[in-house]
Parts: sequence; structure tokens; C-alpha cells
Amino acid sequence: MIPPKPAARAEKVSLWRYMRLFRQDILSAQPAKLYRAWMAEFRTPFFRSYLVNQPELLRTVLNERPMDFPKSDRVGEGLRPLLGNSVFLTNGAQWQRQRRIIDPAFEGGRLRDTFPAMKAAGEAAVARLRDRQGVVEIEEEASHAAADVIFRTLFSIPIEAPIAAEVFHQFRAYQRTQPILNLAAFVPVPRWMPRFHRRKTRATAQAIRRLITQLTQERMWQIEADTAPDDLATKIMTTEDPETGQTFDTQEMVDQVAIFFLAGHETSASALGWALYLLAMFPEAQERVAAEAAAAGDIDFSDLSKLRFTRDVFRETLRLYPPVPMMVRETTCPERFRDRDLPLGSQIVLSPWHLHRHARLWDNPDAFDPDRYATENGKTCLRDAYIPFSSGARVCTGAGFAMVEGPLLLALLARAFRFERIEGEEPVPVAYLTVRARDGIRLRVTER
Repeated sequence: MIPPKPAARAEKVSLWRYMRLFRQDILSAQPAKLYRAWMAEFRTPFFRSYLVNQPELLRTVLNERPMDFPKSDRVGEGLRPLLGNSVFLTNGAQWQRQRRIIDPAFEGGRLRDTFPAMKAAGEAAVARLRDRQGVVEIEEEASHAAADVIFRTLFSIPIEAPIAAEVFHQFRAYQRTQPILNLAAFVPVPRWMPRFHRRKTRATAQAIRRLITQLTQERMWQIEADTAPDDLATKIMTTEDPETGQTFDTQEMVDQVAIFFLAGHETSASALGWALYLLAMFPEAQERVAAEAAAAGDIDFSDLSKLRFTRDVFRETLRLYPPVPMMVRETTCPERFRDRDLPLGSQIVLSPWHLHRHARLWDNPDAFDPDRYATENGKTCLRDAYIPFSSGARVCTGAGFAMVEGPLLLALLARAFRFERIEGEEPVPVAYLTVRARDGIRLRVTER
């Protein structure tokens, strides 16, 4: 069986038709040939876009010369009402300063410190599902669990806390109204043209930021009174930039918390939902995960190394359904890629969605095979063609966090329940803020 994949466009279409397809779904709008191409050019009257799949070119952009290829403002424009000037959107010196303050909070030792909060959120998710057995919309449950992890690790409060619950409610309203990749990355939307964000998108973004501001201000008062818990928010808000000695002010911290919630909740929820669907689709893999989790016992931080197959299941899920399907960089000077001249200001589209399923790189690229990472092809592709968290200097700060959280939640849930597909309800992947199922993922859940 092949896991769900949107049908790619085979025929050539006009620019107008392409814009209409893109508005429906970025994944199915792309031509099938991109799953084999090393590079493809999209021409518009205003600028050029180049989708790059060749590993050597990816290394140039992400690893060797990242400062020469900053994030494109064409992407940031769509997300700025929520994220402001967060580390996800900034470039240059501002981005470097933000990373110097944020990165220490996600170092290895801090992951061990946050593990009890992650585990508590996982156990709470198991308890909720015990009361909701039967047919369950699993993306909603995954979102609830991932949001709980973020609030417990960031602010030491569970999702049931009133302000946390309200942020979660508002974010659910925001999630399906704003795509993570703006149409302007591919088609002619001049820079001078206003960005007409949907009224509901603006309103929910403002509501989320008001709530985050309240949380941030309360934490600052706790820090001043020396009563703040030792969690991620406290660590980030008290860390000084080693070059300037400055810390984040309230507004800067609101921007960062907004991206932590987006990156740490939305992406994790996407991956967990698809992982549970894949386990339902492949019962033998599900039983291996459940048995591995049972053998690990209570699962402390030191037990994570015992969850090898579970980690590979989560890793394979991120390959097939990378939460952020495409990223866009911009040239700051003329470049030459594969005998093509790229003008200044060209958009370079890096697509984990296509790279992870590339027919010239991966063996059996559309298949679900967690054991592939023990093969030579799997090891090579893991190094050269696997970027669910990006790579290089701009690799996701929370990548290590996610690779602890994902396998842990998957192990706890698979050990407690059996997940079964519902005949005739195959989910269709589409790109909202992250790769989600168009109509959700419904599974039959029964306690073991």
C-alpha cells in the first residue's frame, strides 16, 4: 500500500490557471516532473522562481552560504500579522542576535529538563483518549497534545489553564485560514501591492498576540519577583545576548513565543497526526511500536534510546509528510545554478515535499518504510536529501525538541491504544499552515 499523496499536475497550464490551482492547494498545483527534476524554473512578468532539488545546490544555499540567501519577504508577508519580527522571519544581524539568545534554551541539557513536562502532556493525551474511544478525529487530538506540550514546557501551565485554552481555541481558528507559503513566492504579486489578509486571519492573529502578551508580561513580573518557574520562557527571557548584554523586551518576546507556538505546536501536531494514520495503515509497524514502548517501561529521558523503531517511524513520517512542505530563499546577487543565470532577487524554492519523494534519490520514495534508514540508500539520503527542519545555520531551533517529543507521544499512544483506518475515509494531504488532511483524519481508537 502507498500512503496518501495528492495527484500531481501532469499537463501544462496557463499562469492564470496555475494561480487558481495554487489557491486550492500548493501540493497538487505542482507538476509531476518536479519529483524527478534537479531544478525547475517558474517565470513570471515580475520575477523568477527556481525550485531546487539537487543536493549540491541545497548545500550551497543552506549550509555553505546561508547569509547570501536570506528568507524571502514574500513568504513573511503572509505570516507577519501573527509572527511579527520573530526569528522565523528575520534575516541578517537581527536574526543572528535572536538566535544567540534563543539557542541556549534548546541545548541538550535543557531537553532533559523539559522531558517531565512533555511526558505529562503525553499522559494527559492518553487519559483524554480513554474517554473518547471509538471514531476519533485524530488531527484534533494531536493538536491538543502538541499544544499541551508547548504550554507545559514554555510556561509551566497545562492546556486546561484558561489562557492556554483560549490561545489554543484562537489558533484553531487561525490555522486553516493562512497558508505558510504565500502565493507571491511563485506568481506575480508586485511588492507595491497591499497584502489583503483575510479579516478573520487578522482578527485571530491579534487575539493570539494579546493573549501571549498577557502571558509574557506576567512572566516578566515573576522574574522580577524571583518567583518564576525554571522553564523555557524564563530561560529565554533571562538570557543575555553575549555580544550586547541585552535581553528580549516584551514585544520581542511576544514575537518569539508566537513562533514557538506555531513551530512547536502546529508542526508537531501535523507530524503526530500523520504518524498515527500511518500506524493505522500498517498494523505490523504499529505492533512493533507498541511492543517497543511496552519494553521501555516507564520511559524516562534515558529510555529514549530504546525507542529506535518508534524514532524511525516518526522520521519516516517527517519524510512523507514534512510539516513545512516548502521554504523560500532569495538571491542577494546574481548566481549561476546548473548552467542557468539567476538574477538578483530571484526566489529559490526549497521543497522538502519533493526532495523527500525524489525518484532519483530515494529507493521506493512513496512507500512507508521505517527500516529504510538502516540501508545504504537510506543513510545517504538522510544526509543529503532530508530536511524536515531545514539545515545549516537556519536549522529549526527546536529540531532536537521535536525528535524527543514526537517519538515519546507516539510511543505512549501506541502502547495504550490500537488505531484502525475507517474504510472509505482516506485523508488527502493539503498545505495549510502545515501539511494537514483536507477533511481531517478519522481513526477508530480502542484501548489495548
